[in-house]
Amino acid sequence: MTSTIDSGVLRRLANSWPNRATVRTDMDRLAEPEEYDRAVPDYPVRLLPFAEHPAFTAAAPEQRQQVLTLAWLVYNERVIAAEEHVANPTFAMIMHGVFPGTDAFAIKQAVQQTHVDEVWHTYMHMIAMQRTRQVRAVADEPGYPPTVTYRRLVEAERKTTEQWERDLLKLVWTTVSEISINAYLELLSRDTTIQPLHALVPRLHARDESAHSSVMIEVVKALYPHLSTAQRQAFVRAIPQALNAFVAQDFDVWPAVLRHAGIRDADEIVHDCRRAAGNNLLVRDFSGIRRIVRELEIEDRIDYDFSAA
Repeated sequence: MTSTIDSGVLRRLANSWPNRATVRTDMDRLAEPEEYDRAVPDYPVRLLPFAEHPAFTAAAPEQRQQVLTLAWLVYNERVIAAEEHVANPTFAMIMHGVFPGTDAFAIKQAVQQTHVDEVWHTYMHMIAMQRTRQVRAVADEPGYPPTVTYRRLVEAERKTTEQWERDLLKLVWTTVSEISINAYLELLSRDTTIQPLHALVPRLHARDESAHSSVMIEVVKALYPHLSTAQRQAFVRAIPQALNAFVAQDFDVWPAVLRHAGIRDADEIVHDCRRAAGNNLLVRDFSGIRRIVRELEIEDRIDYDFSAA
């Protein structure tokens, strides 16, 4: 491969961090959010995989509203899991020298700033969830399974025998997440049909992630040439796995949500949705991943059909 790290990009991102990072500039916007309008939904109904299923549309309005409230909480749980269980452990490994080629101060500075941002993002989403629970009087919630993105990481790790393989899987999952998460955040960040706070939090988060994507691209460009042949092969194999885990509709979470809202035939509703053609993807923007595989010159080795974008 011939691609090289652009230290200038990292320096510019690091130098601009005090003036652009949400944790530095927008704390007050979460301290005094806009008022709730109880008639406004918490989550876009169009994003529910069963939005047009007859059993769901026939449910009482208050039941459908409860599903949308829980869907918003599930959305946040997925974001937090990506930060806490995937990205942050990877950033810690980078800072501790687990991966070769990442010793430069420019890399460590940008990664540490990104790590700070991610902890703040978890806090933002946690606060937003708590406000929803208070306003909507959510006294109890169904048990949510681990998110599909994290669940599939754990499944992939179980099939390995070496620590370096598990470390590399976390690196690839983080790379895909950090480069693609804006597509997930933008599902809500520009939506005008939901509670203003529920668009604001993803929008603030997405602003930071625009920088994180560039950071992660440079980090991977720095370390990839230092990987062994076996590690490179594992890296390439893992990209489609991580991408599938990130863009997937998480069908496993919905039966409990529907049952909790008192909607009958929850399992049948979700089963029907699983079978529907084209209903398995929640995110369809693969442009960031296509960029990094091109820059690493491994595009022809990635076993993934990008035509679904």
